[in-house]
Amino acid sequence: MLGTFKNMFGFLSKDLAIDLGTANTLVLVKGKGIVINEPSVVAIKVNKFGREEILAVGKEAKEMVGKTPGSIKAIRPMKDGVIADFNTTEMMIEYFIKKINGGKKLSSPRIVICVPYGLTQVERKAVRESALNAGARSVYLIEEPMAAAIGAGLPVREPNGNLVVDIGGGTTEIGVTSLGGLVISKSIRVAGDKLDAAIVDYVKKKFNLLIGDKVAEGLKIDIGTAIKLDEPLKTTVKGRDQVEGILSSVEINSENIREAILPPLNQIAEALKSVLEQTPPDLAGDIVENGIVLTGGGALIRGIDKFLSDAVKLPVYIADEPLLAVAKGTGEALDQIDLLQETAYED
Repeated sequence: MLGTFKNMFGFLSKDLAIDLGTANTLVLVKGKGIVINEPSVVAIKVNKFGREEILAVGKEAKEMVGKTPGSIKAIRPMKDGVIADFNTTEMMIEYFIKKINGGKKLSSPRIVICVPYGLTQVERKAVRESALNAGARSVYLIEEPMAAAIGAGLPVREPNGNLVVDIGGGTTEIGVTSLGGLVISKSIRVAGDKLDAAIVDYVKKKFNLLIGDKVAEGLKIDIGTAIKLDEPLKTTVKGRDQVEGILSSVEINSENIREAILPPLNQIAEALKSVLEQTPPDLAGDIVENGIVLTGGGALIRGIDKFLSDAVKLPVYIADEPLLAVAKGTGEALDQIDLLQETAYED
């Protein structure tokens, strides 16, 4: 019994690493790995007294997006990689922290949170206060390109240039690392969400069909491609005909999706070129030799590695488990105190 109590107390005081993403939030418990991987969505119900109450968070809440009655709101509190709704973000963080411990607060954990490169002081403060209000005793912020590089297994402490491109939900983060720091970084608010929006717009213009973001995301995953395929993939998509107003369906192929997402993909390629142009010659030589590593959900788009390689004339590789790279890197920074002190900052 005493041993069980000690184990429970040790778990309650475990520190956490949080990848607070626009699309998904991942939470790691020190020594246990990833324990939560759910959509960054909160469903809120307004009660009869006009107060907001959490109805659902994560996967269950995402299922409600676009389907809720007037008394319920399904909210994505993160937009373009930053907090768009402070109160809802705080609710979401607190909910996930409690979920780890069966509905109870953890005992003042130390938390390291991954954030996009170049957040303003106000945005960093908002992230930090959300975690503090959710029960953290101290909060460290680590920038996403560094977390992605660590999670992808790049030797960030060595005096060599490594270049990582993390294509997430709200932002694409590009960073050159060397000697434990970011030499050059760039963050653009063009990533998965913008790809989805481009698909919605394309289908509307080309097929006169209105579809939602969730359907567009499904098309991106199922048949999306950054390059022409020898054998185009096809699927049927349902929506509302914007001319006649009736429900309708059309066949869409992977070439349609490639055309739809080409403009935002070109923006990502241009941002990558910009970083390469600013990279010091000695580090540039390392990148030519080592290539570029892709992480994030965008790395799973068919042919994205070849698309970017053709754009910058350098080898491009997709990291192992690209969806988990940022979370794993954030967790590794938490596990290694010296690495945390080198790569993270505390406000």
